[in-house]
Amino acid sequence: MSSENHASEFYQIENKPLLVVISGPSGAGKDTVISRMKELGYPFHFVVTATTRPKRPGEVNGVDYLFLSEEEFDSMLERGEFLEHAIVYGQKKGIPKKQVDDALASGKDVIMRIDVQGASTIRRIFPDAVFIFLTASSEEELFRRLEKRKTETLEGFKERIATVREEMKRAGEFDYVVVNRDNELDEAVNTIAAIIKAEKCRVKRGVKQ
Repeated sequence: MSSENHASEFYQIENKPLLVVISGPSGAGKDTVISRMKELGYPFHFVVTATTRPKRPGEVNGVDYLFLSEEEFDSMLERGEFLEHAIVYGQKKGIPKKQVDDALASGKDVIMRIDVQGASTIRRIFPDAVFIFLTASSEEELFRRLEKRKTETLEGFKERIATVREEMKRAGEFDYVVVNRDNELDEAVNTIAAIIKAEKCRVKRGVKQ
């Protein structure tokens, strides 16, 4: 086969949308990183997670999360409308199938935010997805961020710390680890963007070391 034909075949390769899963322990800054990516105008379709937890200041329903009552969440669950769901710190979270279908149909690269325990489920469904584990520069930094929120009782805070320690042990299950250091948010965002750019250039999707 001539070099001209090889070149022709190369440029006919379908450039399929990439599914990127951003996960990590509580306090890593997943919501903050994704919000910053939106602010900077990255051309991604963001999957909106459903949750029963209360809105935090500045959050918008349908943009940051789909904020549902317990009854609304359970009804969606009974109808089989979640791709994946879990109870995280006593609050329910789920990935609506319609959100994912709409995202993939958009033709854009898709970013999904999910807790660590749900990431393995998504990997089974989408083995070609790119899994990024977001964390802080140290355990102490994670705990400091959690304490700063002041959204929990002492017992709730202790439970969250124990969970964070268990989640950190699973970082090796991911394709990449990105450190979101204090006051260096854009650096973390740029690193994630660079990972996505590199993955888009990968010759064989799904072939990872």
